[in-house]
Amino acid sequence: MTDTEQTMTETAVEPAEPDTAENDSVPPQADDAAKESAAKDEKPEDDEVKEKKSPGNKSPRRRVSISLRSLAAGALIATLVGTIGALAWLYLGAQHKFDAQARQSANNARAEKIALDYAVNAAAMNAQDINAWKTKLVAGTTPELKEKLTKAAGSMEQILVPLQWSSSASPLVAKVRSNSGAAYVVDAFVSVQTKTMQAPEPLQSTAAYSITIDSNKDWQISDVGGIGAMVEGK
Repeated sequence: MTDTEQTMTETAVEPAEPDTAENDSVPPQADDAAKESAAKDEKPEDDEVKEKKSPGNKSPRRRVSISLRSLAAGALIATLVGTIGALAWLYLGAQHKFDAQARQSANNARAEKIALDYAVNAAAMNAQDINAWKTKLVAGTTPELKEKLTKAAGSMEQILVPLQWSSSASPLVAKVRSNSGAAYVVDAFVSVQTKTMQAPEPLQSTAAYSITIDSNKDWQISDVGGIGAMVEGK
């Protein structure tokens, strides 16, 4: 082997020295690995942020908002309940007042009818049938008033019979003057046509009666004023 061939062989066998410039550069695989590592390092922090933002994990502000909303709803319900209660109270009060007025009106009408019917019967007299008048005079009266009217009728009979008194009556109007508890004082007015032996032609007049009715005693008449007024005027 010649010296030249030996030199070429040694040159070919001698290992090549590493290129420093190529070692300094980062392979693509290493760069990807570094990014993945950095992403893993940042992931817990991202998860923590996501966990804070997740709907399941309510923040203190969210809880405060719900509490205020609950308080507002409770206040609204309480207001509605109070309003309904006030309206119900007003309705019941108005209904009670209406019922009381209706009862009072019905009682007044009943008292006025009783008084007017009695006044017509008391004003209609016939000397030829004086007993029928006496019966009507005490009808619907209390025992105490019945006794008084019976005596008064006996006295009036002594005047009516000699005069040959005959009178007819028709109702005009009756009005409750006062109402104290169960007692109703009613003014009743009737139109009366009267004939006597001295005045055979009918005379027109108006008779007024003050009649007291006791609703606690089955609406009986407890007092009468005006009986005999027509006779006394003759």
